[in-house]
Amino acid sequence: MQNEVLVQVATDALEELKGQDITTIDVRGKTSVTDFMVIASGSSSRHVKSLAQNVLEKTKEQGVRPIGSEGLDGGEWALLDLGDVVVHVMQVATRQFYDLERLWQGAEQSRAQHEPGSGVE
Repeated sequence: MQNEVLVQVATDALEELKGQDITTIDVRGKTSVTDFMVIASGSSSRHVKSLAQNVLEKTKEQGVRPIGSEGLDGGEWALLDLGDVVVHVMQVATRQFYDLERLWQGAEQSRAQHEPGSGVE
């Protein structure tokens, strides 16, 4: 599966369950670990877990098996390693604390055009 398609599948899965402030960062040329990072916020530990599980389900439906995952039990921060795409789902305070967007400053960044209540499901 092409990286951009995998990013879209992950983003759609996050939007489906009302993930907040979904951001995609292109880190090609910045690290050899992955090509893209998708970062989203959840409103509670239950929401973070649900968002991460939905990404796993939707990517598996596309034949993508995760290399690994962390934090699915706690719900403060979940990391899904899909190979060329890494998905981080965090509670808002945790996301602000780690500030991954600033850490990868200079990498190309784009925000999904999804606003709550816009009718985009």
